[in-house]
Amino acid sequence: MMPSSTEHLPDTAHEELSFLATCPRSMETLLVEELTGLGANVARTSVSSVHGSASREVLYRLCLWSRLANRIILVTGRFEEVEDGPALVAASHSIEWETLITPGASLRVDFHGESAQIRHTRFGAQCIKDGVVDRFQDHGLARPEIEPKGADLRLYAHLHRGRLVLGLDLSGDSLHLRGYRLDGANAPLKENLAAALLVRADWPARAGRGESLFDPMCGSGTLLIEAALMACDVAPNLQRRRFGFHGWAGHDETQWQEVHGEAAHRARVGRHDCQITFCGRDHNLRAVEASHANAERAGVASLIRIEHGDALSNPPVMTPGLVVTNPPYGERLGELPALISLYQGLGALLREHFTGWSVALLTGDPKLGHRLGMKAHRQYAFKNGSLDTKLLLIDVHARATPEVQEQTPAPRKADDTASAVTHSAGAQMFANRLRKNQKRLSKWLKRSGVECYRLYDADMPEYALAIDIYGAWVHVQEYAAPRSINAGQAERRLLEAVGVLPEVLGVAADYIFLKRRERQSGRAQYERRDSSGQRFQVGEGSAKLWVNLRDYLDTGLFLDHRPVRRWLFENASGKRVLNLFCYTATASVQAVLGGASESLSIDMSNTYLGWAEDNFRLNRLDMSRHRLVREDCMAWLERSGPQFDLIFMDPPTFSNSKKMDNVLDIQRDHVHMIERAMAHLTPTGTLLFSNNLRRFQMDESVNTRFEVTALSKQMLDPDFERRPDIHHVYEIRHRIA
Repeated sequence: MMPSSTEHLPDTAHEELSFLATCPRSMETLLVEELTGLGANVARTSVSSVHGSASREVLYRLCLWSRLANRIILVTGRFEEVEDGPALVAASHSIEWETLITPGASLRVDFHGESAQIRHTRFGAQCIKDGVVDRFQDHGLARPEIEPKGADLRLYAHLHRGRLVLGLDLSGDSLHLRGYRLDGANAPLKENLAAALLVRADWPARAGRGESLFDPMCGSGTLLIEAALMACDVAPNLQRRRFGFHGWAGHDETQWQEVHGEAAHRARVGRHDCQITFCGRDHNLRAVEASHANAERAGVASLIRIEHGDALSNPPVMTPGLVVTNPPYGERLGELPALISLYQGLGALLREHFTGWSVALLTGDPKLGHRLGMKAHRQYAFKNGSLDTKLLLIDVHARATPEVQEQTPAPRKADDTASAVTHSAGAQMFANRLRKNQKRLSKWLKRSGVECYRLYDADMPEYALAIDIYGAWVHVQEYAAPRSINAGQAERRLLEAVGVLPEVLGVAADYIFLKRRERQSGRAQYERRDSSGQRFQVGEGSAKLWVNLRDYLDTGLFLDHRPVRRWLFENASGKRVLNLFCYTATASVQAVLGGASESLSIDMSNTYLGWAEDNFRLNRLDMSRHRLVREDCMAWLERSGPQFDLIFMDPPTFSNSKKMDNVLDIQRDHVHMIERAMAHLTPTGTLLFSNNLRRFQMDESVNTRFEVTALSKQMLDPDFERRPDIHHVYEIRHRIA
């Protein structure tokens, strides 16, 4: 370790002290401007920190007034070539802690960084603590108490590439914790990030001009409150009772009270003189209540009006100013439909009601920002926790130019409260194809009573989606684009396509479920994607069935097998029925409703057998005569056992499930599977064999040994006529001697 460069710590109030201020990444430049404005001398910046010098009075101001910093650190020492624990202890021991720490103050060590020998922050903190304790004991002083929580003073240590910085944390708790936000909505913005967004949107200058501020999705009210504090000249940490510097031996309470008193006076004047209109809205009543409570604690409740209502309903009448908001990000694919609709509706609302205003919108996906239909004149990158976000700054002009060329207006519903959403020419072609398919299927749907069907299946290669209707709900599967297709272009088309669904299909966006479908092996299509447990009841013929459109790639009901289930319903009367690889046993339900005398349904999954039982109970079927068994179907077939009049076997194309003894390949293994199934079939019975391998070829030996009738064409309803190879169905019987 190189010799210590321990900082000179003067006793007088006006000499310069070395400090560093920490902040979230991407806010360093803004923090430099703020600290300089508060009187600090800034020397340099590094990632998430600003380094400089300031008098004790200015350090008090930084702690009290900084809206952007997390911590203000009084630097006590800088060291080079610190690589291991002993070097950490030695560096810490060299600092004159006994002159810096108030006698009797409890301590906590916050250690950041690592080296080849120092891999854990707890070990690093322990080494720093050992150096402090040894220093006190070497000077015959009582060792300070170490308190992980609620310490009087926090010591700061940062190690990076052998460089160690030690200091006293003058802040105490992070400065972003203003103290007003005890109640919060989901995933609230941190207060200093909210302040940074407002600074980037030039809110301080706008407030000086008396402009209004509106947040249509205000959540816990952080943006509104931070904006009000700025407009009223209220120091963000004015209400904090204790800072870290209260445990610093160099603290001057008289000087601190002067700085605090000046801020308190400015706050009283600012609140009294503020004439700005602040308004927020949120659809979540709990968020609205939290916003009211937070504003009350911040002392700005009398200035802010917070409404319970939908973000896209007509806004309050206000003089032009700034719309600032932080919509949901949609970190998961399934959340996109509602977000696309939200962004499109927000764009329409802005164009109709906010001409002449400016907009500052924080988004986790700039492509969603494109759905606004307005172009941002500036973008700034910010980190919201671990998430990368962009702040879009937009001016709402009288005749906003849509970002996508060749746009035409979409049809407008009579109850729309905002301007009609605009869509690209490609999206309009996609919408027209949906309407054409609706018209083509309408007579069949009315005649058959089918309520779960496929509306669209990659009819247009540019929009590679499968869109299925499940009663009142819409299930959208995106086929993964080949590598030859630009990923950005594929995502843009996905957003366009999903964006037109609510108006074309007449459904709310939160009734649309979106998934990405990639090439699957074995039972991968059945694996859980989410854990919402959200399921819906749908009808098929006389059956009622449960579907889950969110949690699994497949929904519990294979729509292409609807004619197969109908055949089972029509041919099962009085028969003993076996359903192998039964999944959620929808085929068994139809067979039993068709009059099957008894049934056995076999699958390996407890989850899907539980789902199958729910389907049986939903239809009030007698479980004593209709059994569900968890077992490997291949193993079950190898045993001798009861015979059945009707067997339905729909195995996966391929499976290497750990629950199976062997790997299943349907093209390779179908002959043996059929032979074993036929051994369980009565002499006059029927095996209905189905699979979904597109290029499946029935082995000629099966045709030679049994009577085989191909039923694939008969087992296609109009909604799957475009995909004749989607499944293969065969009726197989014993040959009569």
